Amino acid sequence: MNMELRELYQEIIIDHNRNPRNHHSMMDATTQANGFNPLCGDKLTVYAKIADNLITDLSFVGCGCAISQASASLMTDALKGKTVKEAHDLFHRFHNMLTLDEEEQLNSMDKLTVLAGVKAFPARVKCATLAWHTLEAALNKDTTIVKTE
Repeated sequence: MNMELRELYQEIIIDHNRNPRNHHSMMDATTQANGFNPLCGDKLTVYAKIADNLITDLSFVGCGCAISQASASLMTDALKGKTVKEAHDLFHRFHNMLTLDEEEQLNSMDKLTVLAGVKAFPARVKCATLAWHTLEAALNKDTTIVKTE
């Protein structure tokens, strides 16, 4: 990855951390789940409103490192308006992008590609995937606290 692209990715991560999108609780959520990353101390709650198998609204609240907050913000932007199946599929592609050596994953990830560099820091992968695992739990109606340990 060239230096200009790396700097752009860092700027996007910083922007989504400082100005997270969809960072609010949702009183009329149809499902929600809580997540915790004991290694970094990240904590969050993901809220989703689902109607006719479509994610009509998605938000999160919580605190944590820049990677976890930016990932949650990017996730909510990417998945609003998607079907539950599309959300599950994107979760698996995102997870594979950060854990496997599959370069072709990058071509279909849009803005989420900015988090691909996290793969070089295995402990930070847990920060980047916390919101995603928490959303999976919400979609599966799993009420246990998601932990990325």
